[in-house]
Amino acid sequence: MVFRLISLTWSSINQSQMLKSNYIPITRLLSALSLVVFLLSTSISSVNAQNESPIGRWDLTVDLGDKLVPSWLEVKLSGIKTLVGYFVADGGSARPISKVNFVDGKISFSIPAQWENSDKDMVFEAVLKGDKLAGTIVSSMGKLQKVTGERAPLLKRTSAVTWGEPIKIFNGLNLDGWHASKKKNQWVAENGIMKSPQSGANIITDQKFNDFKLHIEFRYPEGSNSGVYLRGRYEIQVEDNRGQEPSSTFFGGIYGFITPNEMAAKAPGEWQTYDVTLVGRRVTVVANGKKIITDQIIPGITGGALDSKEGEPGPIMLQGDHGPVEYRNIIITPAK
Repeated sequence: MVFRLISLTWSSINQSQMLKSNYIPITRLLSALSLVVFLLSTSISSVNAQNESPIGRWDLTVDLGDKLVPSWLEVKLSGIKTLVGYFVADGGSARPISKVNFVDGKISFSIPAQWENSDKDMVFEAVLKGDKLAGTIVSSMGKLQKVTGERAPLLKRTSAVTWGEPIKIFNGLNLDGWHASKKKNQWVAENGIMKSPQSGANIITDQKFNDFKLHIEFRYPEGSNSGVYLRGRYEIQVEDNRGQEPSSTFFGGIYGFITPNEMAAKAPGEWQTYDVTLVGRRVTVVANGKKIITDQIIPGITGGALDSKEGEPGPIMLQGDHGPVEYRNIIITPAK
């Protein structure tokens, strides 16, 4: 189409004058060239607009008014033209979206409430411009919230990892190098153990990490629940699920995303271990000596993440808001 328009443009020049004088007046030449440039730019813009697609993963930030919270969206093509997806709010697990609407650059969908005590759907509406999203969410509780987003990074690594020296990030004596997520901190250090005796704040390393290997030991009472957040964004579930079928929201799962290949949990009251390797988005989890997740891709942030800035290093965060838990021997080996 573009070349047809260019051809017509050149044909509009007075051919008889070209034949007679064997030259093109400079003013006509400049006018023709200007028209060609305009047609090319218009056509390219049109093609780019048609090629803009919501398909992919999106790191979102939601403005709750008093604070900003992370969120996440994935849009997939199902069949010929139907769009479906998954959505993660600031809490909870990834929820399926049965249909994502995309018309004239506008994305919209609705999904039922998850942990909210409401019969209303959450409604998402945003405009796509390039690799950015901007719009609103009406929560299941009826609150209007602004949302922005950008395409999530692939986090692919192009070279083999070289590991540095192991770092003991909990010294066993006090909470130096850690800080609580809230003003009131219930975490204490006693006899080489970091304890959260009751539900309260999460605890976070001051230091941030990119790719790493992590060794961590933990113990919980019957029925309790905690979690280890990698880079502060991806939760490995710590929960009393011994004897149950594996699930992405149970012991050893990457919360809401990756289901372990077996249930490796011990009885409550026993010390247990995770050995985790995280390189880019690829994660391997060994629980109590059993490899339960092998080199799997984490699609996006899990509920409760600190932020959605997946391209940046992040801390280790231990969940302390779901019940009593104890941790010890926390050792990280960062990539060089």
